[in-house]
Amino acid sequence: MIAISLMLQRNYCITILGLSLLLVTPSLLAQEDKTADTQQKKIDIEYTNKGFQFKTVDNKHLLHIESRLQFRFATPGDQNPLNYDDIYATDNTVFKINRARLKIGGHAFQPYLKYYFEYELAQGNLLDFRMMFNKWKAFNIKVGQWKTYYNRERVISSGKQQMVERSIITRPFTLDRQQGIEFSGRIFEGSLADITYHMSILTGSGRGASENDDNHLMYVGRLQWNFLGREVSMSGSDLDYCLKPEALIALAAATNTSPYTRFSQDGGGQLDGFEPGVTGQYEVNQFMIETAFKYKGFSWQSELHSKEIIDHVNLKTTQLNGSYFQAGYFFSNLIPVVPKSLEVAGRFASYNPNADITKNLEQEYALAFNWFFKGGHRNKLSAEFTYFALQSDTIEGDSGLRFRIQWDISL
Repeated sequence: MIAISLMLQRNYCITILGLSLLLVTPSLLAQEDKTADTQQKKIDIEYTNKGFQFKTVDNKHLLHIESRLQFRFATPGDQNPLNYDDIYATDNTVFKINRARLKIGGHAFQPYLKYYFEYELAQGNLLDFRMMFNKWKAFNIKVGQWKTYYNRERVISSGKQQMVERSIITRPFTLDRQQGIEFSGRIFEGSLADITYHMSILTGSGRGASENDDNHLMYVGRLQWNFLGREVSMSGSDLDYCLKPEALIALAAATNTSPYTRFSQDGGGQLDGFEPGVTGQYEVNQFMIETAFKYKGFSWQSELHSKEIIDHVNLKTTQLNGSYFQAGYFFSNLIPVVPKSLEVAGRFASYNPNADITKNLEQEYALAFNWFFKGGHRNKLSAEFTYFALQSDTIEGDSGLRFRIQWDISL
C-alpha cells in the first residue's frame, strides 16, 4: 500500500508540475513588448478542436493543450476473451475510467517544425513524444515515439473510433508504439496515382524502450493508394458527410527480431502459447491489406493480416491470420425521423492463432450505436453489443455476449 501511495503521489506531482509549467509558459509568452511608442500583443488564445491554443501573432510558435476522459461500463467483464476459459471467466460488472489523457502539441520557430506528446494519467505512462519536420507534403520526417503507422485500426485514436474498442485482431497484429525515425509523404496528389507512403526504422522493443535487444531493428513500410484523388480521414464515422467519395487501398509489411511476439501500450509481451523470449529469439514477419471508404454518411474499413513467427530457440514456425470488416451509417439520411446525431455501426472480426490447425477460430460480431453531441468525436456516447464465438478441433465451441456503454469527452 505504501508503494502504491508513493507511486500515486509521484504521478500526481508530475502532473501538477507539468500543468504549472504549461500555465506559466503562456503567461510569459504573453508579456507585452513595450516600445517607446506602442505596445504589441504577442500571443493569441482561443479554443479549437485540439483544446486550448496559444499562438504568437507571427505564427512562429503555437501550443495546444487538450485533456480527454473515457468512462466505461461493461458486463460481464471488459477484456476480449483469449481462450475458452475467458468466455465466462467473470460475471463482474465493470465501471472505470478507461482512459485519462493529457495531450500537448504545436510547432516551434516555424509552422513546419512540429512537436507532440501524450501522457496517460490513469496508468502513469508517457505514450507519445515526437518531433516532426513537415515542410513539404512529399517528404516529412518524424523522430521520437508514437504509434507505428502500420494499420488503420490501431493508428486511429481511441477517441475517434467508430466502435467502443478495437477488434480482437489488434492484440496479435498491432506493432503499437515504438521509438525511431519515420519518413513519409504524399505524391501525385489529386490524380489517379495519388500515393501516401510511410517508411519507419524502429527499435522494435516496444513503448519506453530506447534500444533494441540486438543489432536487428524493426523495419516497417506502408503504401497507400488514394485512387479517387482524396485521402480518407484517419477517424471512424463519416461525420463530415463527404459529398465526394474518399477511398483507399493500402499495403503494409513489417519485420522484426526481438524477445517478443506482440506489443501493446505496456510494451513488449507474448501471445498465448509462446514462452518469455530471450535476445533475438523471435523473428516476426507480417503483412497487411487495408481498405477504407467514406461517402455521404457511410463509412467502411477492413484489414486482412498475416503474421509469421519464427522461434529460433525452439526451431518452430507459427502462422497467424486475422481480418475484420466494419461499416457505419447515419440512417437519418434515409429516414427523416431518425435523429441526425445517431450512427449505427457493425463489425465482424476473425482470428486464427495457428493456421496449421484447420478448425481454430476466434470470431467477433459487434453492433454499436453512437450518439454524437456537439463536437462530434470530442463528445460522444457509445453503446455496443458484442458476441464472441470460439471454435477448436479438440474442444467443443463456446460463445459469449458482452454489453458496453462508454462516454468519451475531450476538453
